[in-house]
Parts: sequence; structure tokens; C-alpha cells
Amino acid sequence: MAGNEWINGYLEAILDTGATAIEEQKPTPVNLSEGGHFNPTKYFVEEVVTGVDESDLYRTWIKVVATRNTRERSSRLENMCWRIWHLTRKKKQLEWEELQRSANRRWEREQGRRDATEDMSEDLSEGEKGDALAEMLLCETPRRKFQRMVSNLEVWSDDKKEKKLYVVLISLHGLVRGENMELGRDSDTGGQVKYVVELARALARMPGVYRVDLFTRQVSSPEVDWSYGEPTEMITAGPEDGDGDLGESSGAYIIRIPFGPRDQYLSKEVLWPHIQEFVDGALAHILNMSKVLGEQIGRGQPVWPYVIHGHYADAGDSAALLSGALNVPMVLTGHSLGRNKLEQLIKQGRQSKEDINSTYKIMRRIEAEELSLDAAELVITSTKQEIEEQWGLYDGFDVKLEKVLRARARRGVNCHGRYMPRMVVIPPGMDFSNVMVQEDDADGELSQLIGGTSDGSSSPKAIPTIWSEVMRFLTNPHKPMILALSRPDPKKNITTLLKAFGECRPLRELANLTLIMGNRDYIDEMSTGNASVLTTVLKMIDKYDLYGQVAYPKHHKQSDVPDIYRLAAKTKGVFINPALVEPFGLTLIEAAAHGLPMVATKNGGPVDIHRALSNGLLVDPHDQQSIANALLKLLSEKNLWVECRKNGWKNIHLFSWPEHCRTYLTRVAACRMRHPQWQTDTPEDEMAAEESLNDSLKDVQDMSLRLSVDGDKSSLNESLDVTAASGDHEVQDQVKRVLSKIKKPDSAPKDHEDGNKLTDNVGSKYPLLRRRRKLIVIALDCYDKSGAPEKKMIQVVQEIFKAVRLDSQSARFTGFALLTAMPASETVEFLASGRIQANEFDALVCSSGSEVYYPGTYTEEDGRLFPDPDYSSHIDYRWGCEGLKKTIWKLLNAPDGERNSTSSSHIEEDIKSSSAHCISYLIKDPSKARKVDDLRQKLRMRGLRCHPMYCRSSTRMQIVPLLASRAQALRYLFVRWRLNVANMYVFLGESGDTDYEEMIAGTHKTIIMKGVVGKGSEELLRTSGSYLRDDIVPPQSPLVAIVNGQAPTADEIATALKQVNKSAAGM
Repeated sequence: MAGNEWINGYLEAILDTGATAIEEQKPTPVNLSEGGHFNPTKYFVEEVVTGVDESDLYRTWIKVVATRNTRERSSRLENMCWRIWHLTRKKKQLEWEELQRSANRRWEREQGRRDATEDMSEDLSEGEKGDALAEMLLCETPRRKFQRMVSNLEVWSDDKKEKKLYVVLISLHGLVRGENMELGRDSDTGGQVKYVVELARALARMPGVYRVDLFTRQVSSPEVDWSYGEPTEMITAGPEDGDGDLGESSGAYIIRIPFGPRDQYLSKEVLWPHIQEFVDGALAHILNMSKVLGEQIGRGQPVWPYVIHGHYADAGDSAALLSGALNVPMVLTGHSLGRNKLEQLIKQGRQSKEDINSTYKIMRRIEAEELSLDAAELVITSTKQEIEEQWGLYDGFDVKLEKVLRARARRGVNCHGRYMPRMVVIPPGMDFSNVMVQEDDADGELSQLIGGTSDGSSSPKAIPTIWSEVMRFLTNPHKPMILALSRPDPKKNITTLLKAFGECRPLRELANLTLIMGNRDYIDEMSTGNASVLTTVLKMIDKYDLYGQVAYPKHHKQSDVPDIYRLAAKTKGVFINPALVEPFGLTLIEAAAHGLPMVATKNGGPVDIHRALSNGLLVDPHDQQSIANALLKLLSEKNLWVECRKNGWKNIHLFSWPEHCRTYLTRVAACRMRHPQWQTDTPEDEMAAEESLNDSLKDVQDMSLRLSVDGDKSSLNESLDVTAASGDHEVQDQVKRVLSKIKKPDSAPKDHEDGNKLTDNVGSKYPLLRRRRKLIVIALDCYDKSGAPEKKMIQVVQEIFKAVRLDSQSARFTGFALLTAMPASETVEFLASGRIQANEFDALVCSSGSEVYYPGTYTEEDGRLFPDPDYSSHIDYRWGCEGLKKTIWKLLNAPDGERNSTSSSHIEEDIKSSSAHCISYLIKDPSKARKVDDLRQKLRMRGLRCHPMYCRSSTRMQIVPLLASRAQALRYLFVRWRLNVANMYVFLGESGDTDYEEMIAGTHKTIIMKGVVGKGSEELLRTSGSYLRDDIVPPQSPLVAIVNGQAPTADEIATALKQVNKSAAGM
């Protein structure tokens, strides 16, 4: 039993340092430091749990028990060994559970792929099947040219100048500003911040791009610099070769949207409940900007975003909602992925899945990434490895099924509503403007550091400070430098590099080694992993006696990095990245730009970089001999070194920002372009001639009340007084013409209790919504056990009407909307049962957000309501009705995918509630119904994108299009009729349908009526282990008010409205 003596000796040694954490039987936390200092006991436990076999630990425990005596020391040894053994068994249990989960996911994915393929195979002939298979094989064959991604597309060029595009980028977390970026300030302010700022700047300089907006969070906190609280910051004014006629709004800008607590800087894990608030704020800005740009470059028509690009999961979620509200294409860049991180954390065995979810909100992040895949036209990755090994873990993306669907699309064959986003590799761009290609020798400048100049002149050039800092470690700084630049992270594999250098005598004699391992003051204050690596590095330098041959400076600035590369290049050195796995490898590109050949890991992104640049060698990072041989080969063979250097310079343009943006715009142009088709402004002369009495009089009395895009309203004092216009004969004539055209109703309905009926919404070409100042939204899901609407809802609606009319001045400009899961016919019938006319509502959103009606405006000849055709077209995106019906019937009638199940069906299609964009089912047995999470996962695996939900007290399941929901319908009303979401008041119960949570958060005001809704459908929303309600709904918000009681009065409702208005004003 090798290792027992070591274990016993180490256990004896660490008793002197204390073992409280082990003896108290407490789980070992991930952070192995206490009070900022390294704890050897915890470190030992983690090392043993990770590196020692369970059987060895068990034998050690038995040995200690057998040889124990009465001394306290032996009992402590026994206790500690038992604890370590227990931790190891726990780790193995977690690993086994993850293996089971992975096996189940693989089986489900294969089942989904098989189902999708079978459903689609009937449309292909045998010959077409063979052609499709051949194309799939061709897609899998590696291409020689790096530029393969744009070989068959029209490349974006300078002749696109006339396009004048508006591009929206989103990066929510971290601290974002255009200059003096605080990279590394915290874990949220890193490479992504630099990337999105440089992308915005580079895109704004491309021909055909007029404006780029980079959205992020506004932070007005004393913890951070004041600049992060500025609403707008210009990054660049536009193309450098512009003709001077670009307009005042051109260029790239950082737009900071306030959401969440205004005075706090929050980490990305805490931002999730506030995403809806960001979406509403960003939507207001986009609509305002579309109008401004329309006046500047759109000939009076709104200029919609060409694309909305989300970066990371939180921004991807936001971009999906914005894209759905505006009906414009969405692009996604993941940067790092939740499923990949979850897999790595579980493999470490230190935390259970539940603990990981609690710490990192990992399940909410994963669901956001899945939602982003649902909506994205394009997913941009840095490497092919990211597509296959990271995105391949997601329900919403299957490499094989994507190729099948792409082959069918090329042949014009029906895909039955199935879709997979297109993944493309576009490496990050870099700014090479400050890189000078030099062929000079090193001796001149280097000699200044070690005693005089090369020509004896008395005024040597200024030498970078970092050169002195590096070269003070080296006995002979003229030797070629092997440069490694990374964090001291175990994954970066620095210790293997050092071992390879220390054990290869020819390499030590030929070259120096420089390790740039971040910044540090005291090793004891560093994180455990970093401290461990640095300690090992120092020990190995001592072990191999590498003093004078290895440099490891404690500090460097970001601006020093180019000088470090330049120093290595002047010594004719080599750059090495020996990481175990490198997702991309940006430092390899930076090194190549400065004339350094590379040695890099063969795992991950460096493979693509090497294929493009051909400027070095790839190695197995686990093989130290291979690393030493590659370094020795490049440094000793001068011709090879020169060839690699020249190849790097020759091909480096492939990674420049102009090349990145050209490929980016080429790919986006190949997407299905879509944007709102309707005219947002209505001609005033037509309105005056055709509108109803109340609407027309309101026109004359208050012509200035047209809502602005951002929700600002004219004051009442600015409205036009009819009496003041008595001298204007044109106005008088217009009023008379309107009055003469009004057709009075045959019988007026009896007024409500207070004798003042709400404004009639009688026949009109345009809905009154377009001039409402406020909108009262009633979304109470009051249903009995059979799913029928409860009568008490009528009473609540009438009380809400009364509450609004208590303020007569405000009531004149306030509209009403009803949001329900019922179809329109049933909704109208229910309202009529309570003597409420449908046209007392400005809008009815029916069938769980799949239909929008404007009573009194869009009606058939027989009086039936006619759905908004623009909304129907808007939500039709990726809607595959027939394919969904077929798949859902199989899934819900054959548990776990068993196609031939003989069990009786527990669902029945609800024909009465179904429509063109809503598939409705009656749930006979809710206990057998799949949860929404589970059903959505199964549909995603089959390439089907939609919005499934349970409603009406869990008696119905409705499937609506991806872009449809009650929350998104409110945003559609904002986009279509310019009624800002911030001016909406949403009435909800304390529970409801499974889309209920989506309507709580946002910039609208929410009034929750406790006791009104008896039973919702939330129990069918999430499976165990999923994200929580707190990840969607903020725990406290000034925009939410509560009304208690099963039968709230008008006064109580009015008080709640005043309360939420007051709270919102104080934000």
C-alpha cells in the first residue's frame, strides 16, 4: 500500500497546525483560506480527496485503529482519517450521480434526434436522403483554408457604405467604459469588457454601419468611479474616412440602462431577477433612437436595429426578449458557458449540484443560454472546439441534427418547424495599430541595460521599465527568452513547463525562461490555487537550481505587455502556452503580432490559430519531453524560427478587428432579415375624418398628448383648449364635420354605479392605445377546478374601473387591457355575463399571449373581434404548428419517449381554445403531466422552438409561438402603439399560470392582489434542481404594491396605485 507512510506522516505533521474543520465533521468549503491566510489542514484534505485512492485511505484508517493507544494523538489521527475517507466517498458518490445524469442526457438526445429524423424522413426520396448524407459528411470534413466560413457568401465590402446600419450590442455585468478599463478589478470585469468595447469601436468604423450602441448597466454607487453612472459615453465618432456628413448620432456609444438597486454594484449572479427591468429600459431607448435615426437617415421612417447581439448568458437572455419584442435578428456570443462550468465543478467533487446552484445561480444561467439558443439566428464562437465540446452539451443545439436541418433547408424541404441556430467560428479581433514590425537586432537596446550602449553614445534611448524588472533576474539576458504569460492557475500547466525546462540541460544552456504570472504582493494573501502554483514554482526553481535562468517579476501593468513581447522577440525567443486546455488563446495572437513564434497546447483554440498562422508547433501539454523538444527545435533551428516569425506577420491580419467585423457583417447579412413592417405614425388628416366622437374631441382638446417614445408626456397646461380656438374657422369646421359623421348607438348601455361610464371605444380605424398615457393591465388568473373563470373576477374588474375613475383627470387618458389564457370568444362571453362590454377595454390579449384584439377597432362585419394581423405576423417566427402537435402527442402519451405505450391518454386536444398560433390541450390528470422545464427540454432536443405553459388552474396546457407570451404582448403594444411599458400598471394575483412570474418584474408597476386567485399552475412549472422563483422575481421592488383581501375595494386599489407611483418616483 504505497503512500500510507506519507499519509501517516502528513497526518502527524498537521496535528500541530490544528484540525478543527475535520474533527467537527463539517463539510470542507471551497475556499481553503481563513482570514486571507493559507490553511494547510484544509489544503491537505483537498489534496488527499483529489489525489489518493479510497482503498488506501480506508487501510490507513484501519491501521491507525489497530495501533492506537490511550494517547489523545492517536484518537485524533483516527478521527481525521475517518473524515478524509468520508469526504472521498462523498466525492465518488457525486461523480457517480453525474455519470448517471450524463448517461440519461445522452439517451434523451439520441431519442430526440431519432424522433426528429423519423418525422422528417417521409419528405425525402431515397436519392435525396443520399445527397443529404453526403452533404453531412462533407460538413464534417476539415477544410484547409481558415477563411472557409465566408467562401460561398458575399463578403462585406466598401460598397456597403450607403446602408447606414444601426447595431445593438449588450454586455450587462462588470464595469464597462471606453477608456482606462479596470480589467481584473473583479471577476466580472475582465476580457469580455475589453472585447465588447473594442468590437463596438471597430464596427462603428466599418463601411455601412451608422451607429453602434453598447448597452450595459448604469452603476451610481460610491464603490465605483462616477463615470459608470453616466447614461451615455461616446466611444468613437464613426468611420475615420467619413465624408463629414454622417449626422450627429453616428458612431459608437456606451448606453447605460439603470436596473436593479441604483446605488449598488452587483455581481452577475445577483442580476438575474432584474433582467426584465433592463429589457424594458433598453426597449425604450431603442424605440427613441429608431425615431431619431429615422429623421436623420431614414427619410422619416424608423431605423430598426440591424441586429441585436448578446454577450454572455445574461445579455443573451435580454437580447432574446428584445429581439422578440422588435422582431429583429439576434446574435449570441457565449464567452463562457454554464453547462461546461457545472460539469467542471461537479468533477471537482467539492460541492453538490444544489450547492453549486446556490452559489453561482448556474441553473438560471443555463436556462438563459437555452433561451438564447431558441431565439438566436447566429451563434459566434472563437473555436471549433467550443461548438462541439461546449455548445454540444445544450438541449437546444445538436451538431448532427443541425446538419440534417441545414441540408433540408438548402433543398427547400419542409423541416416541420424544427430549427437549430447556425454556429460560426469568428476569432476575436485585435488592434495591431501600435505593433511595429521590426527586423532590428537586440544588442543595441539590451546592452544599455547591462552596461553602456552598443555605439558608445551618451544619450541612449529610453528603455521600458519592465525590461529592467525582468532582466534583473537573469545572469545572461542576451540568451533567447522562452516567454509564458498567464495566471498562476493549475489549468495553465506552468509547473510542467518549468519541469521540462529544468530537466533539459541543452534547453537551459540555450535559453532563459520568463514567467509572467499576474500581479502579487504576498503569496499568503492569494487564492489557494494560485498560491499553490506559485509555491510549487519557487520550490522547483530551487530544486533544479535555476537561479539566474528564470525570471518571475511580481508586478506588471497592462500597458507593459507589448513591451514584454517585444523583449522576447528581440532576444529571438519563443512564446509558449502549455495550458491543459485553452478555449481560445488570445496571447498567441498577440505574441505573433510582435514577431514571436509559438509553442502551444494541442487542446482547444490553438489548433485553429496554428492552422491560420502556421507560426509554430503544437504539443501534448501532459508530455514534458514533447514540450522541451519543441522549444529546443524552434530555438536552435534559426531558419525555422525566421520562417515562423514571417508566417505570423503575414497571416496576422486574419485576426485584426477589420477582418473580424467584415466576417461578422457578412455572416449577419446572410441571416433572415426581419423588422417591423407597419407604419408607426398615422396621418392626422385621416384620423380627424374617421375617428369616433370621444376620440375626435380628445384630438381637438389635447392634440399634444401623442406619447413620446421614451414615455415623456406633455403637461395638461400645454393642451389645446377648444374655446381658445373659436377664432380659428378651420378648427370649427373640422369639429362640425366630425360631429356630423358620428353615428350614435341605438341603445346606450346602463351606466355603472357612479353614473359615469368609461369612454366608449366605438368604431375607429386606429386603436385608442396610441394616445393613452397610462394602461391598466388586468392579468388575474381566477379559475375554478374545471378551468372555468370565476365570477369574483368580474367584481374585481369593476372595482379596478371604479378606482381609476376616482381621479377623473387621469381617467380621461387611461386605457385598459385584459390578459388571459381564454380564447377571445370565451373572454367576451365571460365579460358579458357580468354586464361588461368588451369595448371598455382598449386591448384584449387572449390565448396566453398568442392573440391581440382591439375591441371597437378591428371587427368582422358580424361584430366578432378580429385579431391584430401585425401581431400574428410578428409571432409567426419559428412556429411549426403541425410538427408540434405530432411531437407533443407522442411525448405526453408515451412517458420517457416510449412510442408504443398502451396507456390511455391523459390529454385531449381542446379544439375550442386552439387557434392558428395556440395549441391547447385539456389535462385529464395533472399528476401525469410533464413539468414545463421537462417538456421544453424534450422539444428543444427535437429542434422545436416554442413557449409551452400550463394555465387555468392546471386544467389546460397551451403551446404558443416562441415570441408570444402575455409579458411580450405588452412590449409589442409599446413598440406598435408607443405606449411605454413604464406607464403600465399590471394587476396580478399571488399565483397564476406558469407565465405569471414573467409579468411581475420590469419597469411597469405591479399590484399583487392577495387572496383573489385561489389556485395557480406553478406546481407544473419547474422540475427539482431547476432555477428558483427568486432568480426571476426580485425579492423587493419599489415597483410592486400589495392589496390584501379576497374582495378589495376601489379605495384600497386606488391607495395601492398611489403608493406604487410614489415609490417609483423615489427611485
